[in-house]
Amino acid sequence: MRVDVVTIFPEYVEAPARVSLLGKAREQGLVELAVRDLRAHATDKHRTVDDEPFGGGPGMVMKPEPWFAAVEAIEGWERARRILLTPAGRRFDQRLAEELSGEAHLVLMCGRYEGIDERVATLATDEVSIGDFVLAGGEAAALVVIEAVTRLLAGVVGEPGSVEQESFTTGMLDYPHYTRPAEFRGMAVPQVLLSGNHAEVERWRREEAMRRTRDRRPDLVEPGEPGV
Repeated sequence: MRVDVVTIFPEYVEAPARVSLLGKAREQGLVELAVRDLRAHATDKHRTVDDEPFGGGPGMVMKPEPWFAAVEAIEGWERARRILLTPAGRRFDQRLAEELSGEAHLVLMCGRYEGIDERVATLATDEVSIGDFVLAGGEAAALVVIEAVTRLLAGVVGEPGSVEQESFTTGMLDYPHYTRPAEFRGMAVPQVLLSGNHAEVERWRREEAMRRTRDRRPDLVEPGEPGV
């Protein structure tokens, strides 16, 4: 997969993209990531990418010219899935992550300031939000999207089964996990996990996943499902 990120703060994205699973995926050639500086496409000596809003109001608005120039300078941009990160976009979730993981090329557009000139939205194929809150800019959201999407690519996660059984992948939260020691500060691991009975372990995990989802995220459980 190829990912291009357009931002006025390339270092915000470049540093975390060099570590952990994403860093290894890049080293192995599974993910090609390019971070592009929007200011490189400004036309004045001050590399200005924002201006006062028409109609007045607080803050500054990102200008359309640098955005069009930056995106159109990306090789193959017309065929890429171009995502504008904005609070007004579609809510990002595991289903969308899985959808995007099937794309060959993603372009992520990170806004700043009060917002981006509305005409820039015509460059995007999608507008995406990672939640109902406001960030200083789209870079943190871009990193969330990149990590959630690229870890679904074949070969990125060492054990594919761990991806298939995670929270949200099955429509429920994940079941509780335990490891050694079997008892710690008076807290014991559930006996069923020590029993060696694989059928009982799987049943316990399904039940715990359902219980946890029902208790913590009832919005994920459809009315009429067992236990609801």
